[in-house]
Amino acid sequence: FQAVQLTPRRWLNLQEYQSKKIMADHGVAVQRFFVADSANDALEAAQRLKAKEFVLKAQILAGGRGKGIFNSGLKGGVHLTKDPKTVEQLAKQMIGYNLSTKQTPKDGVTVKKVMVAEALDISRETYFAILMDRACNGPVMVGSPQGGVDIEEVAVTSPELIFKEEIDIFEGIKDHQALQMAKNLGFQGPLQQQAADQIKKLYNLFLKIDATQVEVNPFGETPEGQVVCFDAKINFDDNAEFRQKEIFAMDDKSENEHIENEAAKYDLKYIGLDGNIACFVNGAGLAMATCDIISLNGGKPANFLDLGGGVKEAQVYQAFKLLTADPKVEAILVNIFGGIVNCAIIANGITKACQELELKVPLVVRLEG
Repeated sequence: FQAVQLTPRRWLNLQEYQSKKIMADHGVAVQRFFVADSANDALEAAQRLKAKEFVLKAQILAGGRGKGIFNSGLKGGVHLTKDPKTVEQLAKQMIGYNLSTKQTPKDGVTVKKVMVAEALDISRETYFAILMDRACNGPVMVGSPQGGVDIEEVAVTSPELIFKEEIDIFEGIKDHQALQMAKNLGFQGPLQQQAADQIKKLYNLFLKIDATQVEVNPFGETPEGQVVCFDAKINFDDNAEFRQKEIFAMDDKSENEHIENEAAKYDLKYIGLDGNIACFVNGAGLAMATCDIISLNGGKPANFLDLGGGVKEAQVYQAFKLLTADPKVEAILVNIFGGIVNCAIIANGITKACQELELKVPLVVRLEG
């Protein structure tokens, strides 16, 4: 019998157009759209859509795109227009330029693709989500007739407008549950059944793709009497990668720092920070505490590097290689808890790295347990 160490990973992020494609493939109603990676493609996409109005959205993983600013001078990563020619002109100022939002690094993120979609009027916005909830040992539906805004704000100011419904993981969603949620969201007449059908399709999608959360905000209705998922955020259970290969193949790591992608190759969790003391730790909790201790004592961490529990000597060596390649690093602090890793493995990896990499910065090591 051999024990197998599994390291859960939490880093799959899909672009909006990818999430919308997955939804459309599962029968969920989304706006018609095309993806373009040049201004000319964007123009062609708008002409093919034959819509009364278009919405053009920069595709980056950060939120707050609507209020972002491009280094081309263009303000806003989301634009509405009725003219395909304007779609082309706007795309020229988006593609290849950096978009800075409240969630991006200071210099922003380069936009490589834009989504050109049919703009639909929204007569009413609601909020709907399905998520895994430990307290309920399974999926829970959360809805509010107050959509299009931060749901956290609604929960604080109007908690009576938040509706929750547990779903039995073995029996699945019942028709009466979906219909009751549609009523709670304020859908009326024939729209109520339409909303309930969409809710059931979203639940089937949630199960089929091994999601941990599917959040639709707004889950809206149009003046023409359609129920549409206007925006969606999907979180995945990364431990299900072995059976969701197609979805994980969509993972776009180009927005990550080069060093983060290098670290991922060796199953290291690395996040670059702007200080000068490198942190080399096992376990995310200890890593955060170590960063805090450095800050508390007037220093600034240069990174967050978590080795995890099933670490091998080669990973220790690669971690050192990454840290010493960062010109900001002026000292390295190793803080290892021996309860989940053999300290000898770490010690051997460190000595090998020191001998081969000609370490030129001070190294402080704490191995305990």
